[in-house]
Formats: sequence, C-alpha cells, structure tokens
Amino acid sequence: MIDDFAKDYLHSDLQGLRKAILWKLDGLCEYDIRRPLTSTGTNLLGLVKHLSLWEARYFGEVFGRPFPELLPRWDDTAERGADLWATEHETREEVTDRYRRVWEHSDATITTLTIDAPGHVPWWPRPDVKLFNILVHVLTETSRHAGHADILREQLDGSTGTTAEYATDQRDTALRDAHSATIERAAKAAAEKDQHLTSQ
Repeated sequence: MIDDFAKDYLHSDLQGLRKAILWKLDGLCEYDIRRPLTSTGTNLLGLVKHLSLWEARYFGEVFGRPFPELLPRWDDTAERGADLWATEHETREEVTDRYRRVWEHSDATITTLTIDAPGHVPWWPRPDVKLFNILVHVLTETSRHAGHADILREQLDGSTGTTAEYATDQRDTALRDAHSATIERAAKAAAEKDQHLTSQ
C-alpha cells in the first residue's frame, strides 16, 4: 500500500511540474523562448526539448519500453548539447507536442510497472535501478529545470508562479525596482561589514 502511495505521489508531482514548464512559454514570442539568457545559452524552449528527450529515455529504454519516435543515442557525442536549444527549423509546437507525447509514454510506463520494477541505465555508474529511483531522478531533474524556467521567465517579463491560476504579476516596475533596491542596499551593507571585519 505504501508503495502505491509513493508511486502516485511522485507521479502526481511530476505531472504538475511538466505543466508548469510548458506554462512558462505562454505569451512569449519566438525570440524570447529561444534566446540564450545565460552565458551557457540556457533558454526556455531548450529546457522543454531537453526534458522531453531525457524523460523519454528514462521511462523508455531504461525499462525496455522505448519511446516510439527516433531519439539520438545517449552516447552519441556529436549530438551532445543539441537537446538544450531549438534550431530555427524546429517549431514551438513540434517541441511542446513531443513533450506531451513523452508524458503519455512515461505515464503508461509508470502506471504499468510496480515501483520496484527493475530497469537498467547504461550511462549510470550503478546501472541497475528500480522504477522508484527513476521517478525520483526525473522528478528532481524536472524540478531543477522548472526553477531555471522560473528565473528565465522572470528575467524576460517579470512573471512568476507555476500556473496561470497562481501567477504573480510582477510587472509593476516601480514596486519591483524598490524591492530590488532594498535587497541591493542590504547586500552592500553586508559586504562593507565583512570588508571591515577582514581588514582588522
């Protein structure tokens, strides 16, 4: 009974995070969902593409249930990093629709298998796993990238939140600037205090 509860709990959290990731694209133009927003090129559509590829692998080939669409091999060094951004030929719809198809495939794997069902991850140092390990891993990875998406979206237009229902409109520039100024003053004061202490 606890196994079913744990599986359902983890699965439900994963389903919610997936939707939050896609919601981060809503209302943005093609340029904004694709452009690099960090020095390493992190971008919103790239996060979706990356998550769809790896979720397809983890809930697919790891359990002998390969995703029915062609994926690059995990050990193809020529493809390394290509999952982190979308070319001009890949449409938003192609990337997001693929992610939704991956959800369906993953959900079928999660529903069909028991939480202790064995799997094999050839790219891990300890490759023999259970469905539980993969659920936790994919949930953690999706949470991590959802956090990235939160920050990227806030940088673009000030929007925060996980869904439209819980969105916080941060577009009041004066209010946001005043809040940032308060935090900046505190940071500078702490730095000055630290510098004073270390110079003694």
